[in-house]
Amino acid sequence: MPADTVPTYTPYDGSSKPFTIGLLQLEPERWIEPDGDLAEQVLLKRHLVAEHGELVLRAEPGTQEAQQEVLDLLIDYLPQYHPENYRLTGNDMNVAGCGTNIADDGMMPLHRAGLLVQDDLVIMRKGENGWRIAAAFLAFPSSWRLSEKFGLSMDDVHAPVPGFEGGSRNAGLINRMFDNLSADRIVVRWNWSVNWSHALYHPYAKSTEEKRGVSADKAFIRVERQTLRKLPVSGDILFTIRIYLDPVSVILTQPNAAELAVSMADQLESMSDAEIDYKGLTEKRGELIDLLRRVEPVNTLAE
Repeated sequence: MPADTVPTYTPYDGSSKPFTIGLLQLEPERWIEPDGDLAEQVLLKRHLVAEHGELVLRAEPGTQEAQQEVLDLLIDYLPQYHPENYRLTGNDMNVAGCGTNIADDGMMPLHRAGLLVQDDLVIMRKGENGWRIAAAFLAFPSSWRLSEKFGLSMDDVHAPVPGFEGGSRNAGLINRMFDNLSADRIVVRWNWSVNWSHALYHPYAKSTEEKRGVSADKAFIRVERQTLRKLPVSGDILFTIRIYLDPVSVILTQPNAAELAVSMADQLESMSDAEIDYKGLTEKRGELIDLLRRVEPVNTLAE
């Protein structure tokens, strides 16, 4: 992220409260939002699949048609809403100057779909134990492993999250929201966390050695833009996750840096010990808050 770049989304500004569901209606034209990093990140996804295999791309038997539904949806959507980045010629989709064969039978449909966008793609399917992860192209995980969550119900996936344990109010709300989501609606929510390196592929637990020796001003805010939409044919739900990594140092040079810093510090202070531990910030919360509390308004007027 260049030093003069404005963060795309700042959910830590108070617009999205941590550890809440916070769903908002999304207009179709804003479902997928490619940017200048499209070609680079798609290339990285190719590399990660080749290197990590089922740790990144995995699907249950019987999900082939749902995967194809996702691929067809993207093939129709992307050239229509983002013609500057996508051009379809026969079976070749030009993605920011790079070709992708959308009919390559050597790759499962979800593999081909995932190489069209920067977002990770997760297909949720309902079974006897509720909604579960049935197929996923997860190249840019935020401190979790597909191998650990694959096939699990939403209650089990969210079990480690404070306030989202099975039987909790939030767990019930998630299940009802999945059940009631209609195919003509797209919803969006945001999440944010702190990383200590610029790594899109981040399956590691937040309590690893990664943060040691890294000062708060060298950290990155990891923003997740998550969307949900029901697939009309299969009835499955497509969950997309787009990652933005913004250096704290850049955020704190924005015209509204003081407001962002106050909001972020307030949220960090208000989190419970369990929430801070889940975020992997037990050791670093104080240092981050100290940094944020020292931020002064940026003078944008010429002297």
